[in-house]
Amino acid sequence: MTKFDPDEQAVPRSVAVIMDGNGRWAKRAGFERIRGHEKGIDAVRTTVTECARLGVEALVLYAFSEENWARPKREVEMLFRLLKRFLVEERDTLMDNNVQLLHSGRRERLAPDVLALLDETVAMTAGNTGMKLSLAISYGARQELVDAVQALARQVAAGELPPGAIDEDAISAALYQPSLPDPDILIRTAGEMRLSNFLLWQISYAELHVSDVCWPEFGAEQLHDAFRAYGRRVRSFGKVL
Repeated sequence: MTKFDPDEQAVPRSVAVIMDGNGRWAKRAGFERIRGHEKGIDAVRTTVTECARLGVEALVLYAFSEENWARPKREVEMLFRLLKRFLVEERDTLMDNNVQLLHSGRRERLAPDVLALLDETVAMTAGNTGMKLSLAISYGARQELVDAVQALARQVAAGELPPGAIDEDAISAALYQPSLPDPDILIRTAGEMRLSNFLLWQISYAELHVSDVCWPEFGAEQLHDAFRAYGRRVRSFGKVL
């Protein structure tokens, strides 16, 4: 495999990933679904470190959706057990790669012990100046827009914001992580052709790349393929070039 050279290939400024196929990978391998999620952590580590090495400014990973709360209780508990382990065991990876951790999503449904570890890791990495990694946990794009609109409505009701001042910039500023640039590319694994309620506002002009491999099999080679495909796209943003 030829090593990816950021000087010769296009590196997106901002990347979003729908990490799909953990359960299917486990089923094909004859394992319980949770084994797929465990293996998926390796793919997270590889993607984070390689994106940081290549100079990506922001990476958003779809870790747990609002809809995922409807999964079997045992699976949800196991997923959050893995998340807690990740938040502790991957701190060295984040620090060694100068990565700043953020969270996108609703905090209300997260257990106190999950929030404590999440906040500790966010605080620990707050001084890092490299790539920003946002974990979308208890996240839904429609829910994000509802929360943003309600926040703006409260400002209007309090007389702090004229209704006419609500524009695209105001909505963007009210989202969970307004400091992150909109994704240049959205990567989805396992061959699925769905957006699954992920960053619907932010990906309005993102390039879409679908990889056939399941997330536990997604490595540096697949990431490089996605970036090469991105580099071949002509991005007109609705204009005539």
